[in-house]
Amino acid sequence: MSNTTGEDISEAPVEDRPSLLEVDDEEKPARVLTGWAERVVAVTAFAVAILVVWQVFRPLPQGSQYYLVVFLAATLPLVFLAYRSGVRFLDRADGPGVFDWLLAVVAVVVCLYPVLPFTIGSGGGGYNAFLDRQGLLDPVDVGMGAVLLVLVLEACRRTTGWVLVAVCLVFVAYGYYGGFLPQDWSIAHAGLDFGQIIDALYNSGSGFYGTPLDVAATYIVLFTLYGAVLEFSGAAQFFVDLSVALFRRSRGAAGRTAVASGFLLGTVSGSGTATAVTVGAVTWPILKRAGYPPEQAGGMLAAAGVGAILSPPTLGVAAFIVAEYLDVSYVTVLGWAMIPTLLYYLGILLAVEIDARRLGTKPVETDGVSAWWLLLRFGYHFSSLIAIVVLLLIDVSATKAVVYATALAFVLAFLDPRTRETAFSPGRVFHAIGSGVRAALPVVAVCASAGVITAMTTKTGLGAQLAALLVRAAKSLSDNHSVVLACTVVLAAIALALLGLAVPVTASFIIGWAIIGPALLALDVPPPAAAMFVFYYSVLSEVTPPTALAAVGAAAVTGARTVPTMWQALKYALPAFLVPVVFVLTEPGEYLLGRGPVLGILGATAVACLGVAALAVATGGWILGVGPARPVARALAAIGGLLLLYLETGALVAGAVALVAAVGITLLTRRRTTT
Repeated sequence: MSNTTGEDISEAPVEDRPSLLEVDDEEKPARVLTGWAERVVAVTAFAVAILVVWQVFRPLPQGSQYYLVVFLAATLPLVFLAYRSGVRFLDRADGPGVFDWLLAVVAVVVCLYPVLPFTIGSGGGGYNAFLDRQGLLDPVDVGMGAVLLVLVLEACRRTTGWVLVAVCLVFVAYGYYGGFLPQDWSIAHAGLDFGQIIDALYNSGSGFYGTPLDVAATYIVLFTLYGAVLEFSGAAQFFVDLSVALFRRSRGAAGRTAVASGFLLGTVSGSGTATAVTVGAVTWPILKRAGYPPEQAGGMLAAAGVGAILSPPTLGVAAFIVAEYLDVSYVTVLGWAMIPTLLYYLGILLAVEIDARRLGTKPVETDGVSAWWLLLRFGYHFSSLIAIVVLLLIDVSATKAVVYATALAFVLAFLDPRTRETAFSPGRVFHAIGSGVRAALPVVAVCASAGVITAMTTKTGLGAQLAALLVRAAKSLSDNHSVVLACTVVLAAIALALLGLAVPVTASFIIGWAIIGPALLALDVPPPAAAMFVFYYSVLSEVTPPTALAAVGAAAVTGARTVPTMWQALKYALPAFLVPVVFVLTEPGEYLLGRGPVLGILGATAVACLGVAALAVATGGWILGVGPARPVARALAAIGGLLLLYLETGALVAGAVALVAAVGITLLTRRRTTT
């Protein structure tokens, strides 16, 4: 198996292979550290990993917020050392400069200030005394909190850019100036002074130390550790090797290989861009030899990679927040994602098969051993994934389940001859564990910044006010509940898509849930359906022009034009844009979340699969087993697919008729052409 340079990578040392952790949906490239900076970051990252695992089994007695204070004090300084400021005269080519070290030291001080046994203010020292001052912070408390606000936003800017920082500043400004808005405006509020704003951010459970950071400090770090150990153990390379070996010597095999690789890697990566780039490095040479144009291949890789954020058992960061917000187990969220994941990959696979015929791709011979040999020799790499699912099903917490799975994956590294030597190397183990924490740093910065948004939304009641505005706008178009719901869903989908263009997936979900979630709940949409609707549309920003990070990464690998690659990715991912609407628009739509009677779930899934197939015909212009579809047939297939996905009896009948008509017209056209 070869990479883009034609070199064989299947037997390459683990450290030389494409890494799942080199690219993340939420981050900019980090510095390559050396010397003392590398030692400090590596040792601290390793210590954080130990702390996170320790917290799973022996939680700190002072409580979860105390743990978050310590966690942020350890991770926030690392951002300033690991990421450039972007200011030319401040950045050094050989590592962090004096300004970066100064920010790191200040970050430690202001983060640990609430738990220090002494204080330089008028209040008493210690964590309990700090909590007792909630709502009555003294000037030193306010000053420390203000500095932390600046540092958190700077960390966010370094890792994700200015957009989320600007959004946070808008929310802070709203909290401060909202009292000056005309009182007849529905979003006006009493107004908060600066001390109240800092109190909400620094000394409450909804600010910096709220649910987003809590998720980052538990689930996210543990799953990035798991991903790092899986890569260290050789499992990531095995998944790619297996995908290549499974599909050979048949038309469409190259496309199936890319999709299968994306799915298998996505189950452990949880990062769309990382998966697209990693899979692309291996499969682009195969796709190119098969005859795929760069844009087509890049779109396919991007769509398959984004499936990583939609695929159990990891999903994306926002899925953990769904579990926390709805107070359900993570395995419940995994259950909700199963059928949508099936429909998503069904749509991609059908599009791949259609493109293989439309583009006239050819079979590609690949060197290597058979899939059966790989399964027999390295199939044990699946065991840690299976272990997570089994442990979750027997009510083991998600945090403990992933720790046990990580330990199992590490032990399995000794069975793979390509990783056995490194498994005995303390230095490699130290690096692998630390890299998991370092990969999570951008997410930590985003989640801490998102605390600004959640705190201001909670403190001012903005979420409920905007939700009421959204519903009122929909009701202005009609008094019928179904029409109001449909209009609200359309407006919500547009709002979430636009939001996702500007901010990372995690922040997009947090903001969307605060604003869009209450509007859907007010229209009697069940909480699971509303949450998954917001989750999916937040994720889909990865393939939505004009940003589409996964498509940008895939285009860089294939050498394609960026914008056409984005549109191709959008075509492949089309079912993912429509299925979430089904969750909230119709009562049977909940069956696609696995909620309801078994027969209802099976029936809804079968009809949805048929609807996805019809949409694949409409976008691809080909009916498998029949031939190319003319514009009229494609239009009928599109209408049929949309009606079938509505899942109501009348719509099902009309959709089936439209689809049969599309097939009939294509058959008649084919007969006339052949005669």
